[in-house]
Amino acid sequence: MLIRSNSCLLVSVLFITTAAFADGTNKWPLLTLADAQAQALKHHPQITAANYRALAAQEAVTETRSSFFPQANIFADAVGANQEGTRIMAGGLNNPSVYDRGTGGVQVSQLLTDFGRTANFTASSKYQAQAEDQNANTTREQVLLQADTAYFGTLAAQAVLHVAQQTYDTRQLLLDRITALATNKLRSALDVSFAQVQLQQAQLLLENSQNDADAAMATLSTALGYSEFHPFQLIEAAPPDRAGTNDVSDLIQLALSDRPELLSLRDERDAASRFARGERDSRLPVIEAVGAAGDAPAHDSHLPDDYAVGGVQLELPLFAGGRYVAQQREAELKAEADDELLTAAENNIIRDVRIAWLDSNNAKEQLSTTEELVQNANDAYTLAQARYKAGSSSIVELSEAQLNLTSAQIAKANAQDGVYIQEANLNYQIGAMQE
Repeated sequence: MLIRSNSCLLVSVLFITTAAFADGTNKWPLLTLADAQAQALKHHPQITAANYRALAAQEAVTETRSSFFPQANIFADAVGANQEGTRIMAGGLNNPSVYDRGTGGVQVSQLLTDFGRTANFTASSKYQAQAEDQNANTTREQVLLQADTAYFGTLAAQAVLHVAQQTYDTRQLLLDRITALATNKLRSALDVSFAQVQLQQAQLLLENSQNDADAAMATLSTALGYSEFHPFQLIEAAPPDRAGTNDVSDLIQLALSDRPELLSLRDERDAASRFARGERDSRLPVIEAVGAAGDAPAHDSHLPDDYAVGGVQLELPLFAGGRYVAQQREAELKAEADDELLTAAENNIIRDVRIAWLDSNNAKEQLSTTEELVQNANDAYTLAQARYKAGSSSIVELSEAQLNLTSAQIAKANAQDGVYIQEANLNYQIGAMQE
């Protein structure tokens, strides 16, 4: 029969592409959940980018803190003045700048005090660096969640594919038997037609399941940080604890203390607060010790052969058109905005933890229900099969029982890995993905 030969060819092709999931003859590398997490942390470009940003933030701390240390600069001048009188036309107060000379020297300055401005800016940079470190932790947890979700999603897709293959094989066997009985006038042509329709439906299910399994594997490859498609033979994880999750209030407190997003926002709020204090201190005096020394191999007769000078310099801003006050107010408003954003994030996390807790418990309940559903559907199918063989029921009853069994098996496959996915999501929401 043409339908059967084409179907057999399809099943053969599908079986070849999926056999790696079932036997030990495949060449695909084994992949456990721990391996998937390790590969994601190693290869994913988002983690590399987050680490670079954290390192850049550390350099910003060094930049800001450098104001505490001496600043040294080397100078060299070669000046020619057309006449001595030009010095009174220069517009500046430094007379040597308009004398003929060739000089070189070094100038050193050391901040004595700016009344907390540099200290506050340095503290702000440190808080910002800590925030970037927490952002990197957030990225790692997000990548781990993606890897876990893709891993269990692939396992679920492969389980559904296995159910589809079994369904196809069962319906092919049924069609063969009914066709043989119809040839001997023991079954009607209507039964054969029903069996053919069932087989074609199973074929559609198998095709869709194969596509879903391949798409899930592609998603897993990307979640692990690969740009190309990487097939793996996945290892089923240990069954999760079927007991209900701990009281949600404890999980909420854990999330509020451990979620890296919140830790980052708190550091950013503190950084903004210290930056605002630094802007406030910009209106205070700056006192520096300044020294310069050098030599003039060629110079005008009015200038000495070498020079050395030192002193204390006081700088006090008097008027800048309101710029200092505006900068301080701007920084304070941003700090207040960061505090409000932190409150909003805490509210959202409380909501997300509660929802994840509900979803996790619901997933466990669904798994228990689907296990019972499969058992009952299997009993119903066995009974319907016996009744059909005995001639006391029609093929319609058998078809419905078989459809119910297939649906129950698919529901169980999705529910089983759904428990893992919801557990991973709950761990992410409470900040425990990396434990």
